[in-house]
Amino acid sequence: MLDQWLYKRVDNSALIVFRVIFGFLITAEAWGAIATGWIKKTLLEGDFTFNFIGFDFLQPLPGDGMYYYYGVMGLFGVFVMLGFKYRFSVIAYGLMWTCVYLMQKSSYNNHYYLLMLLLGIMACLPAHRYLSLDVKHNPSLKNISMPRWVYIIIIAQLWIVYTYASIAKLYPDWLDASMAAQLMEARKDYWLVGDFLQQKWVHWCIAYFGILFDGLIIPALLFKPTRKIAFFISIFFHLFNSFIFHIGIFPYMSLAFTLFFFPPETIRNIFLKGKELYTGKEIIRPNYQKPILVFFGMYFIIQIALPLRHWIIKDDVLWNEEGHRLSWRMMLRSKGGIINFKVIDKETGLELPFNHREQLSRKQQRVVASKPDVIWQYCQRIKEDFAKEGKQVAIYVDCRIRVNGGGLNRLIDPDVDMANAKWDYFWHNEWILPSPLKNEKLKPPYATQILE
Repeated sequence: MLDQWLYKRVDNSALIVFRVIFGFLITAEAWGAIATGWIKKTLLEGDFTFNFIGFDFLQPLPGDGMYYYYGVMGLFGVFVMLGFKYRFSVIAYGLMWTCVYLMQKSSYNNHYYLLMLLLGIMACLPAHRYLSLDVKHNPSLKNISMPRWVYIIIIAQLWIVYTYASIAKLYPDWLDASMAAQLMEARKDYWLVGDFLQQKWVHWCIAYFGILFDGLIIPALLFKPTRKIAFFISIFFHLFNSFIFHIGIFPYMSLAFTLFFFPPETIRNIFLKGKELYTGKEIIRPNYQKPILVFFGMYFIIQIALPLRHWIIKDDVLWNEEGHRLSWRMMLRSKGGIINFKVIDKETGLELPFNHREQLSRKQQRVVASKPDVIWQYCQRIKEDFAKEGKQVAIYVDCRIRVNGGGLNRLIDPDVDMANAKWDYFWHNEWILPSPLKNEKLKPPYATQILE
């Protein structure tokens, strides 16, 4: 019965239209990074980037290389939109995007992670079987149907993202609307709406509307009686986020996903009037049905497990960041801090002159002042740089951070030589001091640095 349900053929209008929109949006993401100066600020300012640990070999191309890199990546996005060499193009874009994602953490964003996952999913889907240059060149590819599992995979991925985003908001600083107040306080100078966003009732609405929207939007779109109103609420929610938070293509990608919740005839009548509507009831079991089940079964087990891992790691994820990434913890807190590094020559015992501000961009300085994994990475780089000069050094870190507008508290044990500290990829690092957050209460003046 399960295989009959998964492999029953259904109309593919939603997937075809989504491919066109998806291709346009990923093109805008790539070429927009060039036009807005994102590449310069994130990848070119500073002597290096803070890559994901273990991917040190991924560093920006020299000179104008990253501009060409993003230019080519955008071209692959155009190919995806047009359905030209679709499979190759979406895989190529996905590989290039993944490299950039792993290359830097200064602009970490959950939406970048989601796009990486979506590119992998889209590479597995038959999204080029209609309205594509591939079909024009090879008419035998043309198909007006697809297996039902395509819908299931996309909706399941969205459900995981939104559900965990809702659950993550169930903590004190969000529930008392103080985090929403802090987010809006940073936008008090916005034209026309700046003063409006400072109203307390607006903060309460933002806080609880965010919880309810994330938690209920997928079921509401699946349930026919609530589908239309959920769609219009989605338009308001995502356009509000786009205007207020400036989060790139994500709001528009989210709106494009609503295509998969409406009847195929609705999508066909609006976007593909010349397309024949598939009304058959075929069940086509491919030869690779077991590999599909195993692959996506493991994929979704991992997707469900990753956001839970911080619960088995010691202390508070808001404080130590351990388990924060890849967990759909979006727009939940603000962090800022101050940091200084003391570099000691082991041979002489004397402190060596060192100023991290001379080596890091402003964005990197903000990140290195609040994230333990980045602090550890930077200490290893400092150690390597001095080793090139023939010096063996010990490095001690004085770092104090504030979370959600609280007081400054020491983050790193100042007595630990961070040059010789070890990084635990999966569990707690004991050189991170215990969290004081249970004794902290959010209050103005608010910190100004808003992180993902």
